[in-house]
Amino acid sequence: MSRTSRTALLAALGLITATGATATVFGATAGAATPGCKVDYSITNQWNTGFGANVVVTNTGDPTTAWTLEWSYAGNQQVTQGWNATITQSGAAVTAKSLSYNGTLATGGSTSFGFNGSYSGTNAVPATFKLNGVTCNTTTQPTDPPTTPPTTPPTTPPTTPPTTPPPGQKADNPYAGAKVYVNPEWSAKAAAEPGGSRISNQPTGVWLDRTAAIAGVNGGMGLRAHLDEALVQKGSGELVVQLVIYNLPGRDCAALASNGELGPTEIDKYKSQYIDPIAAILADPKYASLRIVTTVEIDSLPNLVTNVAGRPTETANCNVMKENGNYIKGVGYALNKLGSIANVYNYVDAGHHGWLGWDSNFGPSAELFKQAATAEGSTVSNVHGFIVNTANYSALKEENFKISDSVNGTSVRTSKWVDWNQYADELSYAQAMRDKLVSLGFDSKLGMLIDTSRNGWGGTARPTGPGALTSVDTYVNGGRYDRRIHLGNWCNQSGAGLGERPQAAPAAGIDAYVWMKPPGESDGASKEIPNNEGKGFDRMCDPTYTGNARNGNSMSGSLPDAPISGQWFSAQFQELMKNAHPAL
Repeated sequence: MSRTSRTALLAALGLITATGATATVFGATAGAATPGCKVDYSITNQWNTGFGANVVVTNTGDPTTAWTLEWSYAGNQQVTQGWNATITQSGAAVTAKSLSYNGTLATGGSTSFGFNGSYSGTNAVPATFKLNGVTCNTTTQPTDPPTTPPTTPPTTPPTTPPTTPPPGQKADNPYAGAKVYVNPEWSAKAAAEPGGSRISNQPTGVWLDRTAAIAGVNGGMGLRAHLDEALVQKGSGELVVQLVIYNLPGRDCAALASNGELGPTEIDKYKSQYIDPIAAILADPKYASLRIVTTVEIDSLPNLVTNVAGRPTETANCNVMKENGNYIKGVGYALNKLGSIANVYNYVDAGHHGWLGWDSNFGPSAELFKQAATAEGSTVSNVHGFIVNTANYSALKEENFKISDSVNGTSVRTSKWVDWNQYADELSYAQAMRDKLVSLGFDSKLGMLIDTSRNGWGGTARPTGPGALTSVDTYVNGGRYDRRIHLGNWCNQSGAGLGERPQAAPAAGIDAYVWMKPPGESDGASKEIPNNEGKGFDRMCDPTYTGNARNGNSMSGSLPDAPISGQWFSAQFQELMKNAHPAL
């Protein structure tokens, strides 16, 4: 599904820092001979018996390879659950230690962690912090946090209050405190596979990839049928339904496997025959109690940055779509129509790090996202968040190397795999893209989704540590979890595995890990197969293909004997289960 573009950038390395909290501590000045810190401690949510907190640690002293942050509470606060750090408590004293992937902090470098806690009486911010034994200065009190308790105290790390919103208001994070809809059609296919019952109860996206899908194709469930089933699954609690809005005119302009039914100029059909009927169904008061997440037009807007005139991966079809503006118009129209419905949460596609992670792609893409979000009468308020890595394979976290690493004085960014990209994995890319979008005027509570359905890369080929230090290439290739031949390969990848299971609020700025692409559904046919869905044959799905500029003229890495995109592909499903990480 997703593409990549390569740009060799000879700029100096930069370091993304976390910012923005309510209680700040300053230690030694940057460049000091001893450790120093800036600590942003914020209470993100509070109710009468508990609270959630986020802590951003910025190193203002010499570089460190591991860190320990210590503080003591004045009251009876108790940490009950933490993430992104090992947190222990003895009496009032709390110690948070770095993990393997976030211990190294350059001067000016930042990392963050969070936790849930309990308390009674007062919940004062700690007076002092110590970073690696050095005391930081006194904090200032934060502004008053929210005080409305959630209906159930959170069991996953919240980035925003998980309370049920008042009528007419959207939840800050629709996934917090909610179940997620299990598509019974996908579930039945998964359960019918040997070993498939281990994951057949997982929630996946419902793809509305053509107009006929609204009513149901070949006797299958249509949109109303899915929403009716969602009401049954909901019971008395909260439930999220995940829909993929995917039918733009001239869809998938840089490839052929997922071409759509509408021609490049059929924007009016897209509006009146596709978006309007979907909006009418979603606005039915019968479904007002559901939290409906719409992921809007996968693999569309990024093409207008990377695959147009002036880029080495230029395609004529993408030039057409940029010139006629129908991707921008279509996305803006969808956001405006769907975002006006009180219980609909729009998440716009933002590609993935191996597509937009270069400086020449990252900023221009964010600006284009804002242009689309404000087209056709829409505003940025219609965008609840963005989704990355949809239907792709980029690793969630590369723990054996970092972009800031060097080998014998040579940056890993010069390696063939990284190729001067600014990001090594999806989590760092998603968090950085979120910060960029907020800086452009999107809501400060913007949430990100990461599709982890096929980026686990487990199995026997999964590295257990860094590669050899003989060169940057041996170091990166020996340690990287993503085992694709090239970062630009996207179709039915051999060796891929299921990734992290769907979960709410797993990291700062991330609303959820999701399986938006249902595992087992093909990316495209490995040979030409006639069909009435407008889907063509893309050589990137052919295992014998020797590649093109988009994948460095590498082999495609695709599995053989694949059906057309969206159809069940048993061999791929078995491959994903075999190589799952975490393992099944």
